[in-house]
Amino acid sequence: MPFSSPLKGNVVELTNEVKEYLRESAAALRGFDRRHFLARTVRLLGRGGQRRAERELGWNRVTLRKALHEFDGGIRCADAFSLRGGPRAEEDFPGLLDDIRAVVDGQCQTDPTFASTRLYTRLTAAEVRRQVALRRGVDAAHLPSPETIRRKIREAGYSLRMVAKSRPKKRCRRPTPSSRA
Repeated sequence: MPFSSPLKGNVVELTNEVKEYLRESAAALRGFDRRHFLARTVRLLGRGGQRRAERELGWNRVTLRKALHEFDGGIRCADAFSLRGGPRAEEDFPGLLDDIRAVVDGQCQTDPTFASTRLYTRLTAAEVRRQVALRRGVDAAHLPSPETIRRKIREAGYSLRMVAKSRPKKRCRRPTPSSRA
């Protein structure tokens, strides 16, 4: 279903209001519907529409090409979002969560004000990773990154923050009667 511009060579003027409208409309859509909207807009822009859309609207040229391919060919490309990314760390390292909990449980504290049930640990993610490596008897390089370990600690319900009691108390001088102005 080829689409021709109704303007036949005329250049569509993109005012700031029109640009903002197009950007917001594209941002509100997802997947095939978004690409369909992008392709129709590029076709309306006429010759050089891809470059113009990239330059003036900030749209990705690769996405525009995919959109035009779908639009002109009358096909729908499968997005397959669920197939992206690698396996979860627990799949590659069975027992990792148990090892993390064992290391963190020995070092965790509750909120000193008892205002919440949150558990805090003073250990950093890199230190937890090092201790898990010692516990398993492997090199730390073979374990997930410290960022992954940090996310797993958070998922387990721990917070990686200093406990309020461990922060040094601020010392402030007492005002003297003579210092009042």
